[in-house]
Amino acid sequence: MKISIHAKTDIGCGRDNNEDAFAFCPDLSAPTWGDDHTKGYLPLGQLGALLVVADGMGGLNAGEVASAVAIDSVRQTFAPEAAARALSSDESACQLLTQAVKEADEAINRRMVSSPETAGMGTTIVLCWLTGQKAYVAWCGDSRCYRYNASDGGLHPLTKDHSYVQELVDQGKITEEQAFTHPDNNIITRGLGDFDTQVKPDVVITPVKAGDMFMLCSDGLCGYCTNEQISQILADSRGDVGRCADDLLRTALSVPGDDNICIVVASLLADDQHAPGGSKIMHLLRSLFG
Repeated sequence: MKISIHAKTDIGCGRDNNEDAFAFCPDLSAPTWGDDHTKGYLPLGQLGALLVVADGMGGLNAGEVASAVAIDSVRQTFAPEAAARALSSDESACQLLTQAVKEADEAINRRMVSSPETAGMGTTIVLCWLTGQKAYVAWCGDSRCYRYNASDGGLHPLTKDHSYVQELVDQGKITEEQAFTHPDNNIITRGLGDFDTQVKPDVVITPVKAGDMFMLCSDGLCGYCTNEQISQILADSRGDVGRCADDLLRTALSVPGDDNICIVVASLLADDQHAPGGSKIMHLLRSLFG
């Protein structure tokens, strides 16, 4: 199996700073954390790849600090030795993801103690650990992870928002369509940092196969673009993660809103499959002529 990853973040249309953050490592067995994209498709290492998105909260109270601290903590937790031990079973893999989220929460709380000016900061987080056979996904808050495969039913949301409006949907009080435009759809019920209860991530496992695309995002994307729009963009990209990330960002920016945007897209191919043909040329033409 081989993997290609592309990430984008943008301050958005109505903010003075960007509180979103991302990180990815295409090969945890030789951890080099990427800048914003891999150079084409790389072999998926024995320990798999890790994708992370964090959406900081707190405005003047350093939301961007919370997301950065969380990302840095996750990188430390997923040291090669820890990842190797955790892949011995599904249970231990899920435990490492849970540990990563809890240690990120503790790191944020320690920073608030040592830097009182950051009191009240927090962040959502979503992590996706991709191995050759399975994806392990953990999250707290309303940042999301999707899986897309054209030959396997299209778009599959893998996370379920920890939010007030999602609770209303679960209770049958509003529909998914009503939740998308609900005035309180920015209220989350779980997160890292200054929350009243101990952090409690959810974890899911899903099979991985060649042709899968995984997309992580903050609510600056999924809060303004419908699942139908996201699905169409993933379909149109045909595995070109650079084009996909660009088109997702462009679509989010075209909708009136004031949130930061963060997107990480990964595509998986079998070793004998070819990368999308002419993708670099088409990407250049699209950037020049729209």
